[in-house]
Amino acid sequence: MNDIQGRDLEQTPLYALHRERGARMVPVAGYEMPVQYQGIIAEHLHTRENAALFDVSHMGQVILRGEDVAAALETLVPGDLQELPVGKARYTVLTNDRGGIIDDLMVTHGGDHLFVILNAACKEKDLAHFEAHIGGRCKIEVLSDRALLALQGPAAVTVLARLAPPCRHMLFMTGATLTLADVPCFVIRSGYTGEDGFEISVPAEEAERLARLLLDEPEVRLAGFGARDSLRLEAGLCLYGNDIDETTTPVEAGLSWAIGKRRRAEGGFPGAAVIARQLAEGVERKRVGLRAEGKIPARAHAPITEPDGAEGGPVIGEVTSGGYGPTVGGPVAMGYVKAGRARAGTPVSLMVRGKALAARVAKLPFVEHRYFKR
Repeated sequence: MNDIQGRDLEQTPLYALHRERGARMVPVAGYEMPVQYQGIIAEHLHTRENAALFDVSHMGQVILRGEDVAAALETLVPGDLQELPVGKARYTVLTNDRGGIIDDLMVTHGGDHLFVILNAACKEKDLAHFEAHIGGRCKIEVLSDRALLALQGPAAVTVLARLAPPCRHMLFMTGATLTLADVPCFVIRSGYTGEDGFEISVPAEEAERLARLLLDEPEVRLAGFGARDSLRLEAGLCLYGNDIDETTTPVEAGLSWAIGKRRRAEGGFPGAAVIARQLAEGVERKRVGLRAEGKIPARAHAPITEPDGAEGGPVIGEVTSGGYGPTVGGPVAMGYVKAGRARAGTPVSLMVRGKALAARVAKLPFVEHRYFKR
């Protein structure tokens, strides 16, 4: 299979398993990845009710080492990493000089290093950015010999505890090395579905064996990128390239919580002045949730207008992600609107094939997060 540019697509260590289980494969960030197996809605609902296994091995996995590695990485992100305890993970973003988001990252303090997960479509760009700006202060190790599995859903902890009982004591956004089926794996209690779950970094040569062991458990089924997308949309989580990019700032995107208190005061990262001004004075547009009446979903790039008749009124924003929410039982979307129209309950129209769909701004997330924090 080739991508739209005609390039050969890469395959993850679970490619043969995907084919064996009847996956429909599609190009995703240069990889041939499963979009669904038995059906997106069934896989989505199974994740919410039991546990699903996602292959996210196309993501970048990097270790940064050095005496001042946290301080070095802080020159590129607004997250507080120097005060991050060992074993804790933190969501943060790489920013440019305009405060725009180059990528969003997951950073875990591994003791003598930082373990960083990068978005698949951005990993080459991110690595070049690291090398150019902090390559002289830390060693950058790309873990190209590891796969990444995401076990998500309320039964995920029950399943994983059969292989590694200590996982029961991990809290949301913590990481630890656990032995799973005699294989040392780095496990983070996190994910991108809004459900409890774990992301498992495993040696590539052991990935298929571990995946099959997990799939032998009665609660677990494979799920593809279709369900992953609908799950994260219901959870109100940003997809890089859709909801956030180099033209959106963390403040506009509703990610101000990822900017550390100390970092707000000290700055020292690209775009700090822009972001500080937005925090103090507000922004012209904001990311919001959107609930349309009826059953027709609005997709990315659909204009958001004032509710003024069948053809809509003045444009006030644009949908960035949208689709059917199986848990919600109807269409859901996210997008950016003018700040004055961002209050939950505000009536708007979503333009779909030239027709205005009645909708309202909605509070995010659409489905309550069920992370294990206590």
